[in-house]
Amino acid sequence: MIDLALKLAPELLLMAVAGALFLLGTARGILPRRLAPIIALVCLLAVLEYQVPHLYSVLDFQDPHDAVHLTVFSQYIKLITAAIGILLVLLAWPANRDATGNSALNFGQESGEFFGLMLLSICGVFLIASANDIILLFLGLELASIPTYIMVAISRPLPAAQEAGVKYFFLGALSAALMLFGFSYLYGTTGSTSLQAISSLLHPRGMGADVVVSLSFWQMLGVILILTGLTFKIAAVPMHVYAGDVYQGAATPVTAFLSFVPKASGFVAIIKLLGAIGGEHWALPPQISRLLWILAVLTMTVGNILGLLQYNIKRLLAYSSIAHSGYMLAGLAALTAQRPASIGLSAVALLRVQALSGVLFYLAAYGLANITAFGVLILLPPRGPRRWHLPGEQPSLGVDPDSSAETFEDLAGQGRRYKALGLAMAVACFSLIGIPLTAGFFAKFMLIRPAFSWHLYGLAIITVINAAISAGYYLKIVGSLFLRTEDSAVAPAAEPPARHAPAAIATAVILSAFGTIVLGTLLPAAGMLHNVADSAAQNIVSVQSPGP
Repeated sequence: MIDLALKLAPELLLMAVAGALFLLGTARGILPRRLAPIIALVCLLAVLEYQVPHLYSVLDFQDPHDAVHLTVFSQYIKLITAAIGILLVLLAWPANRDATGNSALNFGQESGEFFGLMLLSICGVFLIASANDIILLFLGLELASIPTYIMVAISRPLPAAQEAGVKYFFLGALSAALMLFGFSYLYGTTGSTSLQAISSLLHPRGMGADVVVSLSFWQMLGVILILTGLTFKIAAVPMHVYAGDVYQGAATPVTAFLSFVPKASGFVAIIKLLGAIGGEHWALPPQISRLLWILAVLTMTVGNILGLLQYNIKRLLAYSSIAHSGYMLAGLAALTAQRPASIGLSAVALLRVQALSGVLFYLAAYGLANITAFGVLILLPPRGPRRWHLPGEQPSLGVDPDSSAETFEDLAGQGRRYKALGLAMAVACFSLIGIPLTAGFFAKFMLIRPAFSWHLYGLAIITVINAAISAGYYLKIVGSLFLRTEDSAVAPAAEPPARHAPAAIATAVILSAFGTIVLGTLLPAAGMLHNVADSAAQNIVSVQSPGP
């Protein structure tokens, strides 16, 4: 038990510090509110410092109760989640005089509770990464999700935030019910909650690498129900409809949090589920491969088409998030594709590793670019008439307190006034498109390459076309910043004063934009992250279940 506690030190630390922050939240005054983000930041820095040297030191560790497996895959997920989590804490840093929030966020007196919820949600991703049991997997998913429902509702004192929180909660409850229903079928047909035991039952020793597992009707139904529930976590079709309202209603730092942490939890859970069903050779039934193919195409296409129709930037980035889930689902479709007759068995494992490595690299690149984009929105002052008001209340001139730039009118000409912020947003948009010299270019290349190798030409071409479609709204953001004149925007009663950039938020934008450029221009840096992602992929492909 002592060894297990040491191996799970990051999770235990996150939960302990979150509990301490909840207690700190009972104290009133400015000092406790200013201490809360510092404590959360120090905690995540300690977790990150722990993860780096322990990345490859857990290959042989297994929980004697078989509920936890620590692998290079799980350590990689914890590493990038902790790194992105540090930047997310910086975006939510209280910068006003009373330490009740910043220009885009108002958590009031609940500073300790707010940052405690952030740590608990990140801890949920950690538990999912290490889970080898469907019960622990489900608990991790809910731990990653439930805090975000509260964060959305308390993020700013506006009806839209409360409405978004309620919508998010009820749809989250529906997705949890679907997952539990699916897990019950999986347990009922296998008699075990252990992912490794389920994999061993479905793949007896001696089964060849090219033998596709055969699932019963109830097992297939269970897998489909679980995948349907998980599509909510990653904002994929058909459970994507909440994203626009929730992203727009929540405060911008919370929206940035939603764009990465729940998505990471959902994709890690999907990878673990598919690994258990497909075994170490990932030989899943063709029905599941086709389902992932369809989900990928629908998700990226729906996200990009709806993104073209948006006028609110946060809502636009919500549909952008849906499209990026589709891109990563395309990587999973290549991971689980059926082996063409022209590809030898010796090359199959390498191609599956490439596909999974591409998804893992893409997750990190997407997180960095998204933080840059949302950070710039936080720092840019809003312009134009107030957007939110109570029912029956007449909109007044001016802008809402605790708001950030959200519309194209807010961005008009701001790139010329705040050149550094405009360039940072351009870097983020170029990376999200996949333009060379950004991390997004390598990420999209790593996703598309396995599809071509598997002869999934249709999927690869559709992915490229969707990336081109996305350029329409990403370049519209950049064009609004630099090409539109401020006179063409809706004129406010009085021009809002230029805001001094809070050091913490500016640091998050600088670090994320710098990381995006470094991973896109310095091949050693991109190669280092790719090698770590590749090691994580090799680990889960070869270690997830016992060999034949």
